[in-house]
Amino acid sequence: MSSVLLPRRSRVAGPWRRLSSSSIWLTLLGGLIVNGVLILIGGGHLPFRASSLATPPTVGVILQTDAMYVEVVALMVVVGLLTRRRKVPDIAARVPNRAIAGRETALLLGYGALVMIGGFLLGRGLGFHAFGFHLDGMVIRTGQPVVPAEALLWAGYNLIGYAVLPLIFFRRRYTAEQLNLRSVDRRADLLLVAVVLIIESLVQLALHPQIFELTGRQLLIGAPVTFVLSFAGTVLPTMVFIACILVPRYLKLTGSVPATVVLGGLSYAALHVLDGWTTFHSPVDALLSVLFVFLFYTGPGMFKAFITIRSANAWTHVWAYHALAPHTWLDTPMFVRIFGIR
Repeated sequence: MSSVLLPRRSRVAGPWRRLSSSSIWLTLLGGLIVNGVLILIGGGHLPFRASSLATPPTVGVILQTDAMYVEVVALMVVVGLLTRRRKVPDIAARVPNRAIAGRETALLLGYGALVMIGGFLLGRGLGFHAFGFHLDGMVIRTGQPVVPAEALLWAGYNLIGYAVLPLIFFRRRYTAEQLNLRSVDRRADLLLVAVVLIIESLVQLALHPQIFELTGRQLLIGAPVTFVLSFAGTVLPTMVFIACILVPRYLKLTGSVPATVVLGGLSYAALHVLDGWTTFHSPVDALLSVLFVFLFYTGPGMFKAFITIRSANAWTHVWAYHALAPHTWLDTPMFVRIFGIR
């Protein structure tokens, strides 16, 4: 990883330098292994409950997913260039010490697993799809019907479980600044958000232009509905759970920006393991689902962690790379169908 991407405080000698280098090489090796296993045991078509993944040949799906990492790295370079002259606070210093960081990280990860399992059981118990980190059909299309009540309950459950309760717990112990909720340079953050948002929007709209097929009324009603529900159900949960709490603690524990970026990506991916398109009907299906979850979501999660570190602001990824692009641009047609907007 080039020096453009690494703050000066991360370029240190000794074990942290070795950890930084190891994180990069292990990530590349892990990606190659995941690619190989998916191709070897996935057969001609991946057995997912997703129309956008089950129909194309396995190799094509995997190569398309790999291509996403090219954009992720390109965006990291852009962010690195835009922030190279900024004096960004060390967000690791906002956590008292490594012992506390370790306890809080373990506590949050365990809690997150319980919330994820609870969402799976609650959604199925109510006769809906599992309440994953994404509503069934978001980003990865499934073709499975979703009703308005399901969308509303999903958003409410995730908002409370992943955002409200963790924020209440940690806000009693830390200030807004310590949780990365305050910008230290609003003008620089606005420029960062604008540039990344424009690039990501152009990419998403070029690859997924379905929003342009909506009528004016569908767009005027559907886009705000999509924004609000996705903001509550996955954007704020990601911001609080990953950017506010986990990322600074990972940095405190590792002392390495690359390791923190990778851990942030893996954590983000792990939260999607029980999304509606995954299937656990057999050990092979379960393995393929988990591997593809990590292949698909680790890259975006890494970028969210990276832009948080480079700006010391949990909000930058929200506006630059989540709330509007991809979710509002990509998912508005789906929410138009869910709510029957004419």
